[in-house]
Amino acid sequence: MRYRTILVAMSGGAASGGALELACMLAKHFQAHLEGFHVKLDSTQILVAAASDISMAMDQRMLDQFDAEAAATAKKAQAAFSAAASRHAVSLASVPATASASASAAWREETGKPPSLVSRRARFFDLVVLGASERIVDRIHSDTDEQTLFSCGRPVLLAPAKPPTAIGETIAIAWNGSSASVRSVVGALPLLAKARKICVITVGDRHEVSGTSLLEYLAWHGHTATHRHVESAMGVGPGEQILSAARDEGADLLVMGGYGHMPWREFLFGGATRQVLRSSLLPVLLAH
Repeated sequence: MRYRTILVAMSGGAASGGALELACMLAKHFQAHLEGFHVKLDSTQILVAAASDISMAMDQRMLDQFDAEAAATAKKAQAAFSAAASRHAVSLASVPATASASASAAWREETGKPPSLVSRRARFFDLVVLGASERIVDRIHSDTDEQTLFSCGRPVLLAPAKPPTAIGETIAIAWNGSSASVRSVVGALPLLAKARKICVITVGDRHEVSGTSLLEYLAWHGHTATHRHVESAMGVGPGEQILSAARDEGADLLVMGGYGHMPWREFLFGGATRQVLRSSLLPVLLAH
């Protein structure tokens, strides 16, 4: 199994750097096609917002400046993408090669709202790589992260600002038996197939038995995994326990479901997931 197509969303901000490096590493690793996707904000949408808010006066000079800054950001993002592709020896290609066994890359730009356009574009790729939110202290995810995970139907890899030197050699799976956990494991199968070590981590007695069932499932796919069960501890969140166990195992990737215990917005990034994303320096592969 392999990822044949990978999408990396390039905002042009600091969060894009780690995602781009990780995406290039994976494209090279799987000999996959990588698309760098940038969404330019539309000044007409700013104008519409201004028209509905009497406290927000806009003139043509401000809109022109906004468009100029958006164009500069897009140019900077494309330059970073081209430089990274060259550095990783990933050749540019706009159409699929019939018998290509090498990684390739292409650039794409659209104008509009990033959450909507990234999540729609992501549906046509085997793996989506996003950067962790730059507002990590106040908010552990961006609207684009949230909407893409919620609606694209694909595994989403959230990359730290500083990417690891290797990924997928030792993989930790945070398992709680949920459908999101199942989808995350299925989405990670190409990475699991290349891993040297796999460890299934469960927290609390409720998930210990299903963790053993996951080992059997992985064995049928030819993967030998170990099971590390962690007892629940008063005053220590499950996310903290998962991260501690993953660090002890030497993991360079954490696989887990994008789930929580609260409705709507908190459903995706609540509970253990929120704790992990707030503290993790590891790439985290999520599925919903």
